[in-house]
Amino acid sequence: MPVNHRGLTPRQKDELWARWKEGQSLSDIAEALGKSAGSVYTWLLNDGGFPPTARKRSENHLNAFEREEISRGLVTGMSVRALAQQLGRSPSTVSREIARNGGRQCYRAGAAEERAAELGKRPKACLFATNKPLRNIVARKLQENWSPQQIAGWLRIAHHNDCTMQVSHETIYRSLFIQARGVLKKELVSHLRSRRLMRRAKGATNKLGNIPEGVSIRERPAEVEDRAVPGHWEGDLLCGTSSSQIATLVERHSRYTVLVRLPSKDTTTVVDALVQRVRELPAHLVSSLTWDRGGELAQHKRFTVATDVQVYFCDPHSPWQRGSNENTNGLLRQYFPKGTDISGYTQDQLDAVAYQLNTRPRKTLGFHTPADTFAAWVLR
Repeated sequence: MPVNHRGLTPRQKDELWARWKEGQSLSDIAEALGKSAGSVYTWLLNDGGFPPTARKRSENHLNAFEREEISRGLVTGMSVRALAQQLGRSPSTVSREIARNGGRQCYRAGAAEERAAELGKRPKACLFATNKPLRNIVARKLQENWSPQQIAGWLRIAHHNDCTMQVSHETIYRSLFIQARGVLKKELVSHLRSRRLMRRAKGATNKLGNIPEGVSIRERPAEVEDRAVPGHWEGDLLCGTSSSQIATLVERHSRYTVLVRLPSKDTTTVVDALVQRVRELPAHLVSSLTWDRGGELAQHKRFTVATDVQVYFCDPHSPWQRGSNENTNGLLRQYFPKGTDISGYTQDQLDAVAYQLNTRPRKTLGFHTPADTFAAWVLR
């Protein structure tokens, strides 16, 4: 479909938000609307990823039909009381409506309706705008890297007798992502784990671009985070020149490293090589693998079937979500500097490099070695 650079019609806006709530990707939405992905992103970002709330007029307010009846009645010389009786409204309501819109001689239904719509643009003040103590607590906890859900849950416990000091996590997200509210500083977004600039639909977690049926890191078990339980690995490719690369695997608890020789980085080759190496490890020490969003693991389901290891994928541009692997790749540059052709290394040579890393004392392990730490769990 050709790209249309014009704005969105009301119908297209409804379709955009419906597809976004379903968790469709930017490229899918753009293709369906005939727009560029950049334009779609801009429209979504303006509202922080939250569908705008549809304006709904109260039944107590006069509507366009009633204003038209008032206009016609005034032309025929009807009294205010007669008009009120005809509309089922109080005489004072009709009288004020006429007075605020030019009087009997100048009243026009269309102009009155436009004026009412303009005056009705008074959104309710955000909770944080009217509750400074609550805003300050939430801002402080965000600076301490608490998630909005953690903050909301903690407030319900800490202030269970004071509903004015409680807030939902969705309200926190709205205040962060919709900067027009101006109640929480934009800089606080950087403390969110996702580092996103807008809210994503829950259904979007399984839609990872060129990774079919990929599972987001957000669905990874909580036990992985604190590194207390071994068996959870991080992986990525370490690239050299001439399209050369090796796969690096790091166990989060022990920092034990495994290097895998790769003739190429197409997904079939990568998955085959990873399956072979993972099968050589103790089965009870390989429970999950967190990978970057590279297409080299597009066949992750085949990897999971062959190894019984669930694969999780990081958010875009978030290497910190694989901190152990990123740190290890930095250490490996001592052996494979940038600009090195890695294709000439044999698997035995890669194993020798991994052995050196695994037998070095690590400060983070209390100056024990990754090899000793990993071995201690092998025997359990």
